[in-house]
Amino acid sequence: MLTPQALAALIDYTFLKPYGTPADIERLCAEAAAYGFAMVAINPAEIETCIRLLAGTSVRVGAAVGFPLGQNTPEVKAYEVADSIQRGAGEIDMVINIRALQAEDTALVRREIAAMTRLCREAGAISKVILETCYLTDDEKRLVCRIARDEGANFVKTSTGFGSGGATVADIRLMREEAGPATGVKASGGIRDLATALAMIEAGATRLGTSSGVVIVETLKAQQGAAFT
Repeated sequence: MLTPQALAALIDYTFLKPYGTPADIERLCAEAAAYGFAMVAINPAEIETCIRLLAGTSVRVGAAVGFPLGQNTPEVKAYEVADSIQRGAGEIDMVINIRALQAEDTALVRREIAAMTRLCREAGAISKVILETCYLTDDEKRLVCRIARDEGANFVKTSTGFGSGGATVADIRLMREEAGPATGVKASGGIRDLATALAMIEAGATRLGTSSGVVIVETLKAQQGAAFT
């Protein structure tokens, strides 16, 4: 049986809006620490603040790179990855160049993924490749998963949450099949309730990106009558 604690440990707790107040980030970090979420997913400008707020906890700080459009050059993305790691990020979620993929420029897509995974590997950081599945064909999804797997990415991830659609069970199954057992699969975008979260896990997701982590875990607690420590 999945416990509330085990579910919380699968959640990347997100605040990626371009607006908000310092109190939003303070609340994000306080809730992440209280529930034991895997990490907080934030924009690079918030890395150092989150490092300070989460000092002494097990929660990692993750930065979104090339976010949310993925249209930076590979060189700019590599700089952003390196800068984010230098500032303390322990995880990097990078959006691929979707238009390059659709134009069949797979060499560029491989180059940006290879640079990101190399920089993360050298620093001991976790690397995640964001596909933005709502814009891709199934063949394109499979291709990116193979590239990410071959280049040693730790995770493939469905979505930014800023596209026209988010994670689906069908996409998680496809990505799990193509990425293989050694690569994590992160479902992100539109995961707002427990039923959706559990469906993604059942389909093969090993991380969940959501801003509704507290609601999801509290719902499981209420169903199980569990105490959260």
